Formats: sequence, C-alpha cells, structure tokens
Amino acid sequence: MSKGSGWDQRLQVAAGGKGLVGHAGAVLLRRCADRSGLTGALNTVLPRGRGPGWWDRGTVLVCLATAIVLGATSMSDIGLLAHQALVFADPPSEATVRRALAGLDEAALRRIAKARAKARARVWDLLSRRPQGFPWLTVAGKLLSGWVVIDLDATLITAHSDKQGAAATFKRGFGFHPLGGWCANTGESLAMLLRCGNAGSNTVTDHIRVLAEAIAQLPVKYRRKILVRVDGAGATHDLLQHLEQMNRLWRTVKFTVGWTITDADETAIAALPVTAWTDGLQQDGTATDQAQVAELTGLNQRVGNWISGLRLIVRRTKPAARHAKKLTDLEKRTGWRYAIVATNIHRIHGVPGSHHPQWLDALHRSHAGVEDQVRTGKAMGLRNLPSKSWTVNQAWVLAANIAADLTAWTRLLGLHDQPDLAHAEPDTLRYRLLHLPAKLTTHARRRTLSIPNTWPWAEAFQLCWQRLNLPLTT
Repeated sequence: MSKGSGWDQRLQVAAGGKGLVGHAGAVLLRRCADRSGLTGALNTVLPRGRGPGWWDRGTVLVCLATAIVLGATSMSDIGLLAHQALVFADPPSEATVRRALAGLDEAALRRIAKARAKARARVWDLLSRRPQGFPWLTVAGKLLSGWVVIDLDATLITAHSDKQGAAATFKRGFGFHPLGGWCANTGESLAMLLRCGNAGSNTVTDHIRVLAEAIAQLPVKYRRKILVRVDGAGATHDLLQHLEQMNRLWRTVKFTVGWTITDADETAIAALPVTAWTDGLQQDGTATDQAQVAELTGLNQRVGNWISGLRLIVRRTKPAARHAKKLTDLEKRTGWRYAIVATNIHRIHGVPGSHHPQWLDALHRSHAGVEDQVRTGKAMGLRNLPSKSWTVNQAWVLAANIAADLTAWTRLLGLHDQPDLAHAEPDTLRYRLLHLPAKLTTHARRRTLSIPNTWPWAEAFQLCWQRLNLPLTT
C-alpha cells in the first residue's frame, strides 16, 4: 500500500460531536464589533427588543455583517452562525434578518451612519496609539502624513432576476450601478449609494452625496487634510468646482481625477517638445522607462474653461495588443498611448517633490488600489443583491459595508504585523483564520475555545484575540 492511501480503512463518519465550533474566526469579528462600540451604538439608534424572542436590530445587523465576512451571500446564510451557537447562542432567523433589513428606512440609515462614525472614531484613536501610529499612505516612496485619502469609484452588480431598481447597464448587462467611497489609508468602506443599473457614471449629485457621507464618517480631527481621487467619471465642471469650494481656513482639500482626452488635448500633446517628457515613477519611488510623464497645463487651451489653478499631467505608455482597436490617430502615429490626470495640487507641504508631474502621476495611479476594495466588496456580499425589494437590498449593501469595516478593523488592530494575514484576500483570510475549527470546553465556570495548535496561523489567531481584548482606554 502506497503512502497516503488506505486512510479510509475502518473510518466512520457520524454526527453528534459535542463542544465543536465551526468558523471559529467569528469570535474575532464579533469581539471587534463589540469592543469598538459598534454593536452598542447600533442598538442605541435602532429598535431594542421587547418580549421573549425579540432581537435587537443592531445586533441582528452585526450578526449579518459577521456572516457576510464568513461567506454569506443571502439572508438564509445567516444559518452559518449556527456553527457558533455554543459561543453566541442561536443566531437570528432568516425571517428576523429580513424584517430587520426591511425596517431600515432613510431616517434609520442616517442614524446608523452616525453610529458607525462614532465607532470608527474609537478605532482610529486606537490606531493612532499603536507603536507604528495611524496608517498614513505612502506614494512613490513619500509619506503623506496627516492626509486622509478618499477614493470614489462605481461598480456594477449583476441582477440574475427582475429586482426593484435593476436596469440595463452601460456594459450591456442588467443590474445595479452603486457608487462608493473608500478610505485608502485603512481599507474601510466609508459610504455607498445604491443606484439603478442605468445610473450615469459621471452624475455630479451622486458623487457629491457619496463624498459628503464619506467625509462624515471621518473623525473630526482627521477632516483637516483630505485628498480625493476619482477616475474619469469625476472630470466634470461641477464636481471640480465643488471640490475646490470645500477648501476652508481649517480644511484643505486636494484632488486628482481622470481626464477624458479630446482633440484639443491631443493637439496640446503633439505640441510637447521631446525634452518635456521624463521617466515615470513606480510606487516604490524608483524611475521606470516603461512610462513617461509631462506637464500639459501651459499648452492646453481647455484649462482656461475650468477652475483656476488646475493642472494637467499627461502620461504615455507603449500600447498593448488589447488597445490596438481603440487607439486614436495620434496614438497610432506616435506609437504611444496617452492618459491625462487633472489636479489642483501645486505642492503638498512637508512632502518634498510633490509638485513634480512624475509624483502626481504616481499619486493618481495608486488610485487603482480602489479596484482591490471593489473586488473585496464583491467577495463579501456585493456580488449579488439577495432581494426583490429596493429597501432590503439597500440595507444589505449597508451590511456589506459594515462587514468590510469589521474585516479592516480586525486586521488593523489585531493582525497588522502578520505578513500572511495583514493584507490577505477574503478567501485567503477565511481559509487561514476565519473558518478555523475549534472546541469549546467549560471548567470552573470559565469557557475555553481551543483551536488546533498545529494550525500554521494558530498563534496569529490567539494574538488577534488578545489584542482585541485590550482595554480601549489605554
């Protein structure tokens, strides 16, 4: 008999094991929600239980967010939490979850937003007290200390059946077109607006609303220096005017947005001298000859029709085969593919070289990280909306945003120095940590959740639990 074979001889499978807990990583998520004050804050602003069997709506929302992190894709998947019944008691039923989501009207959503902001302020205070401090962003080797970076981006959610608000999308699909705002510093999902599938990519009112809701989620002392990044959908007169008007004596708002290239832009690009082009920068700060960057502001007549002080930075790269059909005459003639970024940044105080076109180009290109956040969101509840009701789906999007926050907070507070887990994708995090089996024992009125000591990430699990139990006041 060869090695590894014969494992099934005399093996029996039976149900009825005692003290077993599946998906034990749920205790980390629930502990994070409770210790951050999120569960209590939600229960304060949402209806509390009255009578036997009634669930506090805030707790239901946290339970659903926990289930989403574990892999739930529908309301019936709340049954995942039955694996932890020995720890948390029986989870809410599918009917309870549905009623809780259906009861979240616009007024309730506003109250929930305030509760989330309150919990976020406590978490960010803890992050600032870590030895490494708050996670300020580093771009092209330069630290943006004191700056909170908000990325706005829209995504498409396919609807596999007829649902309220679902419509044909610009990519010839059918579903929804939500617009979200993420914090690049922490990976949190600050705000998200559920929109019909035919909603415009560059709708100014939607961008302004999501941005306002995202900023409202920031603790007050972190609203003084804000950098907003948007793709080409943000290049509208009204949005850039709004961003510029947000500047106050007590608040500085900078932005970078993608810029749709017109004939006037191509004329300006063609007028650039050869000496204007310099090698671009990679995110580690080193130069690369795979891309070149130049300042286009002085040559482009379009700038005069926009806000004062606007700069245009042009980047050129060699086109790939997939770009061949979309190249313009200028691009075919020169053999380069062009992209333009608009910004109001002339210099960031305390960041040497922040006025250089190469660095500004690298700053905007790091906005691509929002695609990772979108992908993470779809892996945690946003791939498909579970109801025919708009109200329920809108509340589900909120639960998915809370799930993203819980994941980010658990990493930042408990796993920030664990190389295999600090930036793990959702499926990787589930496999390595969240879906870990355990056994619950009771002795001397104390309960112990035991995980396999041979598991490669057992130490990380214990360390995360210990950190999440540290007093919030120290």
